[in-house]
Amino acid sequence: MLPLLTLPVVVQAQFDYTSNGDGTITITGYTGPGGAVVIPDTINGLLVTGIGDYAFSGKTSVTSVTIPNSVTNIGSGAFDSCTNLTSVTTGNSVTSIGSAAFRFCTSVASLTIPDSVTRIGGSAFSSCTSLTNVTIPNNVANIGFAAFRFCTNLSAITVDALNSVYSSVDGVLFNKSQTLLIEYPAGKAGSYTIPNSVTNIGVSAFENCTSLTSVTIPNNVTTIGERAFDSCISLSAITVDALNSVYSSVDGVLLNKSQTLLIEYPGGKAGSYTIPDSVTSIGNYAFYSCTSLTNVAFPKSITSIGDLAFASCTSLTDVTIGNGVSSIGVYAFYQCTSLTSLTIGSSVTTIGQCAFAGCTSLTSLTLGNSVTYIGDYAFGGCSLTSITIPNKVTSIGHWTFAFCISLTGVYFQGNAPSVDAYAFEGATNATVYYLPGTTGWGATFGGRPAVLWNPLMQSSGPTFGVGPAGFGFNITGTTNIPIVVEATTNLASGPWVALKSLNLTNGAFYFSDPNWTNYPARNYRIRSP
Repeated sequence: MLPLLTLPVVVQAQFDYTSNGDGTITITGYTGPGGAVVIPDTINGLLVTGIGDYAFSGKTSVTSVTIPNSVTNIGSGAFDSCTNLTSVTTGNSVTSIGSAAFRFCTSVASLTIPDSVTRIGGSAFSSCTSLTNVTIPNNVANIGFAAFRFCTNLSAITVDALNSVYSSVDGVLFNKSQTLLIEYPAGKAGSYTIPNSVTNIGVSAFENCTSLTSVTIPNNVTTIGERAFDSCISLSAITVDALNSVYSSVDGVLLNKSQTLLIEYPGGKAGSYTIPDSVTSIGNYAFYSCTSLTNVAFPKSITSIGDLAFASCTSLTDVTIGNGVSSIGVYAFYQCTSLTSLTIGSSVTTIGQCAFAGCTSLTSLTLGNSVTYIGDYAFGGCSLTSITIPNKVTSIGHWTFAFCISLTGVYFQGNAPSVDAYAFEGATNATVYYLPGTTGWGATFGGRPAVLWNPLMQSSGPTFGVGPAGFGFNITGTTNIPIVVEATTNLASGPWVALKSLNLTNGAFYFSDPNWTNYPARNYRIRSP
């Protein structure tokens, strides 16, 4: 390093710093032109011992950095999102690399972690997509969660043989005894058989391993962390040893031993899927980001759907949730962007926060009559044109139907539920309709106009009966209320067939059916769209 007396003043001025209170300083910011940055060991006679949190964050002009021997600590996010940083030279005194310190440094292809380092923070090198290999030195005693997650070209994590806490086998990171599988490198391709020594697969251990094609779980594994196989888009099968006492697999799908809980559907498994009849619960993240899944058949045995269970299943087109399900977890179908039709069974009581938010193609929705609560942003951003809210609903959350810009009619079958003032934020075309005899309504509801929905079919009078255009009758009610007229030949079992959609433009409409003579008997009804 250059001594202080020869360090140009302009270079010193490129760094902001704060005192540590002991005659040393920590760099807190950088204002220089970028390029190859050499951090001085002293500034204005004060020893530089730390690089502070987010000191260089987002400095895309920086292409390389040299950290002096005086520095002992690299703070959280210190070089976060320095996307053009290609080279890092770290002094031999650094003991701690903070959380997200080099996250999103997408141009760093290789790095050397000094032997002095004892701690690597969570997500420290996450999303370093050019990084191909990493060596963990012998003194590292703490590696935070997801330290190398989303490093899509990382094929090997190697641990110094003298390290007393961690080990590696074939480029995979384990604890020293190799009972815990901590991290499988995201760029490591092909199939993988987990060693027999493993009893615990860590949280997100295989997350975003996009080139992994199959995994075999041995009989000793008793714990699998949440999101262990998330976003493994090439993974077509998870196979469990038949002697395993906790887990099992059917057709490449991971379940608990009794096959009542569906834990993980492989992200690369395509097409339609019928959930086994034994399954009663779909676990959190079970189908998360299964982008090739097109359709799911739910058995009557299902009682609960976990948080984010089907989130980002972007090819899923229609869903019917059966009558056994009582709750739908938060974000359960979040951003299922191809989902067009949704039917929720009569046993569901709770629809969780953001459960169907971002389902931008959703145009058809049927809610079961047991729903009591619809969570925050549950249908935000959907393409619904109308929706009927069952009479048991007592609460509608914050932004529940926000930015449903196609929504024109919201039809309530019961009393006014509690509602957030922004429940229909951005749904500027929506009108709320309520039935005669219900209570709690005013001129507006959730920020939208509220109108009495009171159409009546006149079954007597001079216009009722057979006329020149066929059998007909008058419909009266509040002006501009939308209505669908339906008919059936069988009151007991239907089906009901839609004959006409209309608005009561002047508060009345004369409907006639020219085809009435084609049927021995025909029944008519009106409903909301």
